[in-house]
Amino acid sequence: MISFTGMGRLASIAVIAGSVMLGAVSAKAQDVPAEHLQAARDAISALGVTNRFDTILPNIMDRLTAQLIQAYPNLQDIISVKVEEEALKLAARRADLEREAALVYAKAFTAEELNQITAFYGSEAGKKLLKDGPIATRELLKAADIWTAGIARDLEQQANAALLAQVQAEQPAAAEAPQP
Repeated sequence: MISFTGMGRLASIAVIAGSVMLGAVSAKAQDVPAEHLQAARDAISALGVTNRFDTILPNIMDRLTAQLIQAYPNLQDIISVKVEEEALKLAARRADLEREAALVYAKAFTAEELNQITAFYGSEAGKKLLKDGPIATRELLKAADIWTAGIARDLEQQANAALLAQVQAEQPAAAEAPQP
């Protein structure tokens, strides 16, 4: 028989803590006008800022499935089905993250700024920037590395040449000076 009493207590604590935190978030969300939050949601959608979090629940589900199968290999089929069922029930909580993201953006930007962000990143140029911007940044960093290496090499060569010239210019003067 599988005993999940420790996990049950942990889940209860998580639910209570989540309820307390959700109450605090709801109070904060009430401070932001609905149209401001909608502008934030639109900007988040145009930017795709929460897309990278889409894999969190599937990854957790896979890890938990593997962990439970390792502990209870004879229950592999049941574990896979039950973990997937429970994960599907939790998928609706993805909306909580969207609300949090909207609140964060609403606190950081005015509604007008969010509308401008949405307009730009919803445009073809904005979509292209989101798609190709990381590639351009990576290429720029490569170019900056090459440029830095060239500047360092040239500075070293020029500083050494200038120092050598200075030392050579001072040596004949020192040789001509009378000895005491």
